[in-house]
Amino acid sequence: MEFRHTPVLLEECIENLNIRPEGIYVDGTLGGAGHSSEICSRLSERGLLIGIDRDQDALDAASERLRPYPCRKIFVQSNYADIADVLKQEGIPAIDGALLDLGVSSFQLDNAKRGFSYMHDAPLDMRMNRDDRFTAYDVVNDYDQKELTEIIRKYGEERWASRIASFVVQKRKEAPIRTTGELVDVIKAAVPAKARRNGPHPAKRTFQAIRIEVNDELGQLERAVDSFCDVLAPGGRLCIITFHSLEDRIVKTGFQKRENPCTCPPELPVCVCGKVGDVKRITRKPILPAEEEVEQNPRARSAKLRVLEKLPAQPSECGAKQSTVV
Repeated sequence: MEFRHTPVLLEECIENLNIRPEGIYVDGTLGGAGHSSEICSRLSERGLLIGIDRDQDALDAASERLRPYPCRKIFVQSNYADIADVLKQEGIPAIDGALLDLGVSSFQLDNAKRGFSYMHDAPLDMRMNRDDRFTAYDVVNDYDQKELTEIIRKYGEERWASRIASFVVQKRKEAPIRTTGELVDVIKAAVPAKARRNGPHPAKRTFQAIRIEVNDELGQLERAVDSFCDVLAPGGRLCIITFHSLEDRIVKTGFQKRENPCTCPPELPVCVCGKVGDVKRITRKPILPAEEEVEQNPRARSAKLRVLEKLPAQPSECGAKQSTVV
C-alpha cells in the first residue's frame, strides 16, 4: 500500500516556518512527507531536513518521495519528543524551525492491518512503532474496568465511557477481544440506540482513546513542547497542528507557560522569581483550515495550527532564562 498523506494547513505551515534556503528544519511527524516535500522544495543544497517518525514504513516511503530534492536529508526512527537526543547524536546544536502534525496518519488509518480504524476489521494493534510490544489488545483485555473507564472518558471524551468499559469487561469474560470488529460490536451494544443515531461513529472516541493510550501521545506531546523550544535557534519557529481539544489544550498551555514562566503568586505586585520567557507566540488564536480545504479534505475539519518563535538569548545577569544548547 502506498504511503500518502494529504498535508493539512500546508500553506499556513510553510508561511509561518519562515524557511531559509540554508536552514535546518525538522518534521517530527514525517508521515507521507506532504509537509516535508514543500519544506525541501524551498531548501538549497546546503539546507537540511531532519525527518522523524515512529513508523519505519513512513520513513522508507518518505525517503523515496524526497529523493529528487537537492537538500541534505536525515531520516530517524524515533519519537519526536526525543528531539534533543536526535540532534545530539547528529552533532546539531540548534534548528531553524520544526513542524509537528499530530495524530494518526491517513496511511495508518487506511491500512486495515494496522488496527487503527473502526471501519476495517483487523487485529487490535494501533502501534505507531511496530517494534513496540504494547498494543491495543493489551489495553482492551488487560485493563480493569476502572482503568478502561478513565482512559475512554479522559482521552476520548466519551459520555458513555463507563458503560462501554463495563460491556468490554463482560464480553472478554467469554473470550479475549482480538479484533477491531469485535470491539466495534461491543461498543455499539453499549451505546444506546438513540445516541448512535446522531453524531460521529459510536466507536470513534473509544478508538481515539485507546490509540492515545497505546502510543502515550499526550505524554509525549507535553514533553515535546519544551524540548523543541529548547533546541530552536533565535528566530526559529515551531508549528504544531492538533486535531482534538486534548492536544490543543496541551499545546496552548505549553506555549503560554514557555512565554510567561513566572511562578510568583498573583498577589505580588512585581515578579521576584526572575524567570523570563524565551519565546513569543505568533498565534494568539489557532489558525483554522479554510472551508475549501475542509471540503477537499474532510480530515482537516478539526485541525488547529499554533506557532511560536524563539527569542534572542538574554544576558544571564538580567535573570532571563537561557535556551538549552544540545
